[in-house]
Amino acid sequence: MMIERLMNETTPPLRPDDSVEHALGLMMELRVEHLPVVTETGHLVGLVSEEQLLRADSPGQRVERLLRAEPVSIMPGAHIFDAAKALSKHHLTILPVADSEQCYVGMVRRQEIFERFAEMFRTDAAGAILALEVNPRDYALSQLTYAVEQNDIKILSIASETDATEDDKIRITLKLDTRDTARVRHVLEHHGYTVIASFNEEEDDMDLQHRVDEFMRYLEV
Repeated sequence: MMIERLMNETTPPLRPDDSVEHALGLMMELRVEHLPVVTETGHLVGLVSEEQLLRADSPGQRVERLLRAEPVSIMPGAHIFDAAKALSKHHLTILPVADSEQCYVGMVRRQEIFERFAEMFRTDAAGAILALEVNPRDYALSQLTYAVEQNDIKILSIASETDATEDDKIRITLKLDTRDTARVRHVLEHHGYTVIASFNEEEDDMDLQHRVDEFMRYLEV
């Protein structure tokens, strides 16, 4: 999915001559900790954080005096994975969207990215979750898919990550269209996969949030 489909064009950015007091009030209203700073001509010139604003000399100080480095931004045609990586890397609550000449187009919020990942992981669908671990040499997506689907079970979503603390093993999360996973767990273990956890439908929301957090941390690598 492209960022332009998630982009918020209505939330107002800050202007360079806006006061610290105004910026903090807008952040509180929008429930974010960062806001882009855009000139009247539409040029993205920076990004300020709540932390920077709270350290300002006075409530009336202009936000342009707090700008330091080049602003972090993303192109409208970038993929949602790139946005997730940038948000995680820079610890942002919003990410400005700008073209190649740094003309401001809009912004995307971390919460919107998270919600879209939740949709991609099919959290609204009934089913179970399996958390697997496997050595890289034993991992083949086609084999994994076949091992699951030969049991008349469909994979609704799949995510993988490398665990550097466990001999670089690959960790895989499967969302399946069934709650009875006994047989498929046996088949997967026969193919060299270690089932480290199994969650039924009632536990999906809590686990999916944890797994999405882990996946977004993985994107930093």
